[in-house]
Amino acid sequence: MNTTAPVDTTAQQSFTYQYVVLRCVPRPEREEFLNVGVVVYCQEADFLQVRWNVDRARVQAFAPTLDVDRVCSSLDFVEGVCAGDSRGGAAAGRPISQRFGFLKAPKSTVLQPGPVHGGVAADPAAALEMLTGRLVG
Repeated sequence: MNTTAPVDTTAQQSFTYQYVVLRCVPRPEREEFLNVGVVVYCQEADFLQVRWNVDRARVQAFAPTLDVDRVCSSLDFVEGVCAGDSRGGAAAGRPISQRFGFLKAPKSTVLQPGPVHGGVAADPAAALEMLTGRLVG
């Protein structure tokens, strides 16, 4: 008699991932910020992507003198690092794990990463969309 349970071959694979929320920090000394993007990294799936959304009216109300185009340009740079293309400069040519390390490193600029968090998902891209909707809006 065989007592081994059947293997479910239809079960989806789950991936662990890490993510950081990108924050617009106009005046770091005040420690006030607005979430403007999310970067998700999943080594198992060879996945590194960013989604961002800058609500110009909200940013202007929060920091009237801030150059919003500069924030968007910085986010475009992050997009280039994730994609590994020329927008990301020298960092874009690094291996994917190093690119995430570069993006999650603390910075003293207007665009700063928050702490690293983790999660598990069958689809890192879907996790990125969910996190962006929940944390950035």
